[in-house]
Amino acid sequence: MRGRAWMLLALLLATGSLLVWVQPPAVQAALQWRPELAGREPWRAFTAALLHWSPQHLIANLAGCAVVGLLGLAARLTWREALAWLMAWPLTQFGLLIEPGLERFGGLSGVLHAGVAVAVIAMLRMRASHGRERVIGLMIGIGLLAKVAAERPLAGPPLRQWEGWNISIAPLAHLTGVVSGVVCALAVALACALLARAGRSRESCRA
Repeated sequence: MRGRAWMLLALLLATGSLLVWVQPPAVQAALQWRPELAGREPWRAFTAALLHWSPQHLIANLAGCAVVGLLGLAARLTWREALAWLMAWPLTQFGLLIEPGLERFGGLSGVLHAGVAVAVIAMLRMRASHGRERVIGLMIGIGLLAKVAAERPLAGPPLRQWEGWNISIAPLAHLTGVVSGVVCALAVALACALLARAGRSRESCRA
């Protein structure tokens, strides 16, 4: 069933976040993103996304997992889009290296933004017969870009206090998530196209 791999990845992110939430502080400290440790402990690029700083932070991102998962299910995204989202997961955190002042980071918001970006690219690339999905993808994409631009991720301090949130927010992670999602979606699409073309060439040689 289309969308299954995508939904499984969304469930993995949600389940991993719940498992990390119940870990002792010492374990959580070993999972957070630390730019000075990116080279020696690259696995933190994965684990940091599963770490949350407050119940509100966790609940919001669990809801985000549900929304992004259902988006992929409704759009009938394939394993290719799930692979692109998986690839964008660590790249979202590695992108934070452009801001060395962000001394630690945790949370799924960047990876969720990456998932939305992957879904948008996939919907925009659908055939003309899927006009409704393409229009929806375009609208979501415009909204995503407007949201990230309004947050001004490259201006001001790396951590911001936003009304209604009891933690500091790192809007740069939303930008790196979107960029990672777009890059990975296009890279996987290109790789699949090249493999398909190579396969057709081999069939032609056998004929």
